Amino acid sequence: MMHRIPELARELSPEGPLDGFWPIEDYAALGDGRCVALLAPDGSVDWLCVPNIDSPPMFDRLLHRHGGFFQIRPVGAYTATRHYREDSNVLETLIETEHGSARLTDSLNSTLAGRLPWTEFARRIEGVSGRMTFIVRFRLGTRCGTVAPWIQGTENGSIFHVGSVLAHLVHTQNMRLTREEDDTIEAEIVVGEKTHALIALVATENEPLAVPSPEEIDARIDTSDEAWRNWANELRYEGPYREQVRRSALALKLLLYSSSGAIAAAATTSLPERLRDGKNWDYRFAWIRDAAYVANAFLRLGAVAEVKAALAWLVHHLGEEGPLVMYGLSGQRVEDEIRYDEVEGYRGIKPVVSGNRASGQHQHGIYGDIFETAALFVSRGNLLDQKTAGLLADLADRCADHWRQKDAGIWELTEDQHYTMSKISCWQALDRACQMAERGHLAKDRAPRWAREKERIVAWIDRECWSEKKQAYLFYPGSEGLDASIALALPFGFDRDERMRSTLRAIREELGSGPFLYRYSGMQQEEGAFLACSCWMVEALALLGEKKEAEALFADFLAGLPKNTGIIAEMLDPHTGMYLGNTPQGLSHLGVVHAACALAGNKMRAFDLS
Repeated sequence: MMHRIPELARELSPEGPLDGFWPIEDYAALGDGRCVALLAPDGSVDWLCVPNIDSPPMFDRLLHRHGGFFQIRPVGAYTATRHYREDSNVLETLIETEHGSARLTDSLNSTLAGRLPWTEFARRIEGVSGRMTFIVRFRLGTRCGTVAPWIQGTENGSIFHVGSVLAHLVHTQNMRLTREEDDTIEAEIVVGEKTHALIALVATENEPLAVPSPEEIDARIDTSDEAWRNWANELRYEGPYREQVRRSALALKLLLYSSSGAIAAAATTSLPERLRDGKNWDYRFAWIRDAAYVANAFLRLGAVAEVKAALAWLVHHLGEEGPLVMYGLSGQRVEDEIRYDEVEGYRGIKPVVSGNRASGQHQHGIYGDIFETAALFVSRGNLLDQKTAGLLADLADRCADHWRQKDAGIWELTEDQHYTMSKISCWQALDRACQMAERGHLAKDRAPRWAREKERIVAWIDRECWSEKKQAYLFYPGSEGLDASIALALPFGFDRDERMRSTLRAIREELGSGPFLYRYSGMQQEEGAFLACSCWMVEALALLGEKKEAEALFADFLAGLPKNTGIIAEMLDPHTGMYLGNTPQGLSHLGVVHAACALAGNKMRAFDLS
């Protein structure tokens, strides 16, 4: 039996947080396979993009204290305790006041057959004891100041327009409207013991909107819960940290865009990597790197359908657009960064952005990521079509031709260099291409060339990237810095034995802060610790046979995370324990999966079935 991860009970006041912003770690996440919502502890939906993860936000108080939100809270002070239902992304909150207690259940609804053709955010209030009055507050955002919401009255109810999105509130008869304006609704609901109410947002974009009954929506909360549990019950993992692994798998599933099979890196934009201006990015796109790592995590857990969808999506757009660093969730090229200077930003930290300026970069890491995903896919008994096999062979040739060139590296830096990790990724790509050719998945005629080039990469790395002084592989030749991502070399199969052991020791000494690691040298003063790096280190240590050290590091890592519902962001400030960066972050959650699997003895290298 898996136990739920409960959030600590907290006392809340009607005023909310003092500065108007909840800590990032206080947000729970819901999703329906197309969009993701973030819920604050006070029952406020502060982030929701409709209809897709990468659409402009309908609710945006996450980035602007006067932005849009959808809140349900009791009158007066109260205590709230939240948890996800077991093996589900349906969230329950137990609310207690001096007058009684009630349960709030939140769900971005779907069906057993998949997502709905509209967004349906359902909120059920059930009286447990006593009698309680709830305040409903619904305020639409302005899409970062680009639209003005307005209301249209019809014989079938009020329609809210937010640019191209139209929305409608469905509710049971015990909701009493107290205010209705172009962008705002306020209402009251009274519940007693064994009574309940339902309030739901239904929304769509540029199409007619179906309006289900409150009873239909209410029933779909439990249908959605069943769908989540059915999916989770198919996961194959019985090793240590089973609870955290399954919760992370459910968080990763939120980031899978079911319309295409793409996997978003995170569900938000512009949450800062430090508590001052300058390092805010939009992560609502599909990086090849992140998508490959998430696909590999799903493979480890037996979720083959998601991996097939991700691989098919990736190959299709490789053929159309070529090997880009990232794609939009529908496969389009990602636009350059747009800034919204009139939006204050989370805790006043600018900029607020959409798009991503790294979209035009080249990163050698995409070669290794693509081939690792394809190799793992076929090594588990699956098959490639001829078109995919041809694309992969051409990509291996391209990698063999270009690995000597500089690139932007895994961290998407503005200065191109011969990053060590980029060269390791090229080795990884050619190694997997050779293995796939040997086993008949790719044509064998070009494999001898790939094998020779692969050995040249190893020799180049050992000659150019090793520092006798530091006894470590450097960030890049000529640098004195270190890069925590080199820990990934071991799960990639690039095992240089004592040199890798020594490199890992140097990384922990120079980049470590307790169980947490900064991305590379100099980042201690620039941003938080990158949470995935700790998990990469755990996996590397486990693969080197240092299991006790790996287990201790992972236990300390998990203990150092904020005590919340189980959602993990991109970074953490080791000094305050607060999350930084976008959330939920795919790399962080898949890091947990990979680290736990490594501790369980599941190496999960391509063609290694041990």
